[in-house]
Amino acid sequence: MKAQQPLLETRGLKKYYPIKGGFLKRTKNHVKAVQNISLKVYKGETLGIVGESGCGKSTFGRTILGLEDLTDGSILFRGEHIEHLSDRKLKKYKRDMQMIFQNPFASLNPRQRIGSALDEILVIHMKQSKAERDQSVKNLLLEVGLKEEHYHRYPHELSGGQRQRVGIARAIALNPSLIVCDEAVSALDVSVQAQVIKLLKELQVAHDLTYIFISHDLGVVRHLCDRVLVMYLGSMVELGTSDQIYNNALHPYTGSLLSAIPRPVPGRKKERIKLQGDLPSASNYPSGCPFHTRCPIAQEHCKMRVPEWREVEPGHFVACHEV
Repeated sequence: MKAQQPLLETRGLKKYYPIKGGFLKRTKNHVKAVQNISLKVYKGETLGIVGESGCGKSTFGRTILGLEDLTDGSILFRGEHIEHLSDRKLKKYKRDMQMIFQNPFASLNPRQRIGSALDEILVIHMKQSKAERDQSVKNLLLEVGLKEEHYHRYPHELSGGQRQRVGIARAIALNPSLIVCDEAVSALDVSVQAQVIKLLKELQVAHDLTYIFISHDLGVVRHLCDRVLVMYLGSMVELGTSDQIYNNALHPYTGSLLSAIPRPVPGRKKERIKLQGDLPSASNYPSGCPFHTRCPIAQEHCKMRVPEWREVEPGHFVACHEV
């Protein structure tokens, strides 16, 4: 995998939000939502991104798609820099990069029929007649497990799972290469989650898709993802294959996340690793290792020096002084 050119690469990606105050509304501080993310995503893989709420994983996903302006760093798609392209030049890349949102109801126009919502995408990006677009939309609905009759329905007339299938249909409508799934199944019932995950895997094979799967559900991530990136307070703390992360987690934060996964074993009590304190504010970023304020093995030097991002075994990276 390392020999091939990555489909997507970020280099030192940062996203800060200014905090303004005073009569003149001057910038007094920044919320450091994403901190120095350097990552490669390869064609055909599913990369999971996990972490607590507020760790920056969704902001990272939105930034690489151009939904948020990056503060610093580079974004390369198929080896070409796209971070400073105009909207006109970026249009052809946006066709190749799509997103499935967490809340399908909020991402659909409640006054627009499903068929019209999907047709709108084809009008903007595809040169097809009305009849061709109608057939394309109906084919999309069938491919994601819906029926032609859903073409004329409004979002409120669909279940949560059906609305998310519409979101998936919208994401694959332009035959993209990369899809960012932002908590794509977290709002669904468990039984519906399984159906949608199965659909995502089938579509990945059928359309040769690459996924960035953002989630807080580590059980789902293990089932779906080839590699996993663990983020904490906007920073990368561990990256490896699914087996490396789940069977040989090195960072104490990763260990605490894994300990929270329910694994009922009869007659055996599971030990839960509980972190002390709350997640620090991204506007008051800790010195040294960002995790040292809650880390059970932190030493004095952890408060002073930022840990080096290093490879401890092939494909397994970690940022921790004590590993």
